[in-house]
Amino acid sequence: MSSDSVMEKLERALSASEEHRVHRSTVRDGVVAWLSNPETSGDRGQLEFLLDQDRVDDVVDAFYQVIPFGTGGRRGAVGIGPNRINPQTVCSSVQGHCQYLASRFPGEALSVVIAYDVRVFRDARRIYDAQQPLSVRDLSSRDFAEMAAEVYAGNGVTVHLLARDRDTWLSTPELSFAIRYLHASGGLNLSASHNPPDDNGAKVYNHHGGQEIPPYDEHLVNEVERVTAIHRLSYDAALQQGMILDLPIDLHAAYVAHNLTLSSTDNRSAKIVFTPLHGTADTSVGDVLRAAGFDVVLEEEQAVADGAFPTVPFGAPNPEVSECMDRGVSLARTVGADLVMSCDPDADRLGVVVRNGESWRALTGNEIAVLVTEAALKSPRANANSIVVRTEVTSGLVSRLAEAHGVHVVDHLLVGFKYIGDGIRALEEEGVFAGVAGSASDFLVGVEESHGVLVTPGVRDKDAAGGALLLAEMASEEKSRGRTLVDCLEEVWATHGHVSNVLVSTVMRGAAGRQQIEAIQASLREEPPTCIGGFDVLAVRDHQDPTGVHGPIRSGTDHASRNVLSYTLENNARVIVRPSGTEPKTKVYAEMLSTSGIDQAGLDEACSQLAKGFVREMLLRVGVDLPAWTQEMSGLLSVEHRIDFANEVLPNVLTRLQDGLEVEAWLDDRIGDYGRDARRLVGSGVAAWMKQQSDPPASL
Repeated sequence: MSSDSVMEKLERALSASEEHRVHRSTVRDGVVAWLSNPETSGDRGQLEFLLDQDRVDDVVDAFYQVIPFGTGGRRGAVGIGPNRINPQTVCSSVQGHCQYLASRFPGEALSVVIAYDVRVFRDARRIYDAQQPLSVRDLSSRDFAEMAAEVYAGNGVTVHLLARDRDTWLSTPELSFAIRYLHASGGLNLSASHNPPDDNGAKVYNHHGGQEIPPYDEHLVNEVERVTAIHRLSYDAALQQGMILDLPIDLHAAYVAHNLTLSSTDNRSAKIVFTPLHGTADTSVGDVLRAAGFDVVLEEEQAVADGAFPTVPFGAPNPEVSECMDRGVSLARTVGADLVMSCDPDADRLGVVVRNGESWRALTGNEIAVLVTEAALKSPRANANSIVVRTEVTSGLVSRLAEAHGVHVVDHLLVGFKYIGDGIRALEEEGVFAGVAGSASDFLVGVEESHGVLVTPGVRDKDAAGGALLLAEMASEEKSRGRTLVDCLEEVWATHGHVSNVLVSTVMRGAAGRQQIEAIQASLREEPPTCIGGFDVLAVRDHQDPTGVHGPIRSGTDHASRNVLSYTLENNARVIVRPSGTEPKTKVYAEMLSTSGIDQAGLDEACSQLAKGFVREMLLRVGVDLPAWTQEMSGLLSVEHRIDFANEVLPNVLTRLQDGLEVEAWLDDRIGDYGRDARRLVGSGVAAWMKQQSDPPASL
């Protein structure tokens, strides 16, 4: 194959579509550069394969831009092209971080801590030709970590990294702890957190153990964009020169011991099933709970480190997806456990399922936030100087609890735990955070709705271990009273009022999806809705407003992070909409406070309808008219796949049933690219569709 043949096919493909012609120059230049690089020129056959398969969308999306370096780093699909995670984009990120550290700490000896998760690129999405060379095939997070170490060492930065023969992991929260423990200049995590198996990323940490916020994050972004050459020292040479050091053996024990200081009772009656979902969390949550003396039963199969997440439904190792804890619940029934706990692969998010009588109840991220806050407020650590922190999209019930206990609350933060971590830094260095005076030791708890909690200032990112310990102790106390965490939650509602929170994520992939996401925000900003879900809009708050609560725009990254619109509605309701900073989706958060004559179940249903109604109106602004029943499908399913299923797949299924043709094998093949367990992804939507039919097909 010649590069000319690839370029000729590319030119024809780009010219055939107005949408693709927009990116013609950028894509063409990107492909030429990729094939001219000796390290990636072997991918020529893969590009020709994609073009021969009429997969020009995949080529355009891979080459139309350099994958953005967000406020914390890069994350996305592994693959070839500048808009993918690969050695080029990871190493340029690290080179930029080196330049940033040198400018931030001139003349100082620099060091970093590197962590990595369990991922290995296996092309689960079946993008590439398995028979041809592929520069990213089988690359693991450990491989990326060693590449990063070579770049740091090549720039004179000492690296702390687990030695190759250490049979363990360094989770995200323990990385944050390690940076502080070793007085390092910063850190790097090679992980894609809860993303699908084919994703990976490089997330940068500062010397406080958190992520930079504006304007420092923009300084970091600028350095990454300035990279013109990458300096590397081979791994073996860096080891010989003492530029790569094994992490101290006592680090992990110190991390566990630090979490144990949070204990406030010796009651250990609750029995816990724990699943790390094939990730790193048995070294954090598992070790902390066992060290605290709890009876912890490990889901053994899901305790095996495996970046394919083979036993996790949908390949989505995310506690927000309650189905990922199905195996844990099954084991808990067998062993008579009281709780099931889980974590995402990098161990910062916490999932909880509670045995409540004969049934099991999965707690939402907001419910976990409320219960962890309640536990912290009732602990001996709480006092009149204590500070409770939440992001704005997290349940307002957290603020009610803090106010009822007479402690300080900061509850207007933008989405992202980096703002909570930086709040602790501000207390530590400046003695004040968001107008609240205090010290770092006054920080009691920080929470966000996406299953993130932090209950110690000794870590500056969300840490499932501390929250798990508090909830295990709370469950034990409740069990001794013949109650469960569900009873505790209902008691909080009865005392402080019912609050319902619903999150709806709308996935829009690729270059076209990114344009839709941006167009939605632009439309909502230019023509704000006056009514949402039948409720009048009383006030609109644009977080990019320099006169608002967040003050003047401090940088371009600050402007991007503040791309958030908040609507205050009548009847104590609110809706917030923002693009995700790490995934190709728009997120809609709805909240409703209790009104007379409505119970929690009724409030939850009303809030769900409010959120879904807003999503429908939001999508209509970019010309997407989805049948209402498609919103009942899994939130992991993209808009494109919902449209495809409603307009193409379902009519074909009905035709095949009518004609007496085979359906199941055809359906599995047809929707196979929707993702793992595709039938389950669409199943709830199909059930909703059938309810609307006067004569639904019996076998669908």
